Amino acid sequence: MGKAQKVESAVPEGGSYRRLVIKLGTNLLTGGSNRLDLEVMSSLAAQIAHLHQQGKEMVLVSSGAIASGRHALGLTKRMTSKHRDVPFRQVLAAVGQSRLMHTYEQLFAKHNITVAQALLTKADLSDRAGYLNARNTLLTLMELRVLGIINENDVVATDEIQGARFGDNDNLSAMVANLIDADMLMILTDTEGLYTADPHLHPEAQLIPCVEHIDATIEHLAGGSSTERGTGGMATKIEAAKLATASGVTVVIAGGHQQDVVLRLAQGEALGTLFPPAASKMESRKRWLLSGLASRGRLAVDAGAARALKEQHRSLLPAGIKGVEGDFGRGDTVEIYDLRGERIACGIANYSSQDIAAIKGCRSCQISEVLGHEYGDEVVHRNNLVVL
Repeated sequence: MGKAQKVESAVPEGGSYRRLVIKLGTNLLTGGSNRLDLEVMSSLAAQIAHLHQQGKEMVLVSSGAIASGRHALGLTKRMTSKHRDVPFRQVLAAVGQSRLMHTYEQLFAKHNITVAQALLTKADLSDRAGYLNARNTLLTLMELRVLGIINENDVVATDEIQGARFGDNDNLSAMVANLIDADMLMILTDTEGLYTADPHLHPEAQLIPCVEHIDATIEHLAGGSSTERGTGGMATKIEAAKLATASGVTVVIAGGHQQDVVLRLAQGEALGTLFPPAASKMESRKRWLLSGLASRGRLAVDAGAARALKEQHRSLLPAGIKGVEGDFGRGDTVEIYDLRGERIACGIANYSSQDIAAIKGCRSCQISEVLGHEYGDEVVHRNNLVVL
């Protein structure tokens, strides 16, 4: 089941992927130890350099700063077990980040590739201007043939260290893939992909070569535990795959120790677990909405409204709204959920949370009567709406 094979339907026209985001996890970069594994990193750098020479556009999302900082300070896992609090891990990240980048500079300098560091947080991308600034920077780096290396800004972003949603490098890599219109996101780790069960506990577990749709069954297979040295387990990788595929990006979760894994995946060879795009490429504003980074609240809608949004591509009207959460204004981004708690869409609200609370359940013709003003019949117009 895990044999390499060609997956023709997953390969874009032209036979290979043009723009790639490559995410390297802590356990891969450390080889299971408490320090960076230079042999592993050198091999991966050589593969990335080969693609760079072919004219591919790439961004690297790299973990490993905390592990690098631990090694620089001469600390072992046992010595740091008493200091598992966030501030101490932020100190390790502060010490290790420059050393991690210096390692990359040396490795890629052998291939005449200039690298650039970008430290991002959720807040950096949570407003439209920040999103566009980051996008423009990364696109310009690619245009100049500079390899951007991105990490979460651990020193100020406690989300990444605490493992909160949108706060690990798996999800960061999905955001970056969304940001730069990537064709493929490679999530390289120390396991071969998604299995039918935990292969460490169940030797008979089988690798799942392709996941057409990420549903509750797939999420359950991924589990929820983090890895020992990293902040993201398989659950965060599946969450990242769900976000990236929803915005038209092909995702592969694969073992980074396989020979020439980066080159083979870029050519369309079937390794690990493939997640085909769940939608066509979206224009930039809609991808930004889909990321949920700027969400200020959430709306719960009834079954009829959910069906109108998902199947009939209609606007969200006040009649179908059952609940409002959060304090947001007109023009803010909101997430839309059905009554089962499943996120089905996101969009820009035409009315504030207070106004929506007043008109929920009403017909559109009653808006002016209830509020004394109106901004249109729709709470979220279909042109400002992205359905998952």
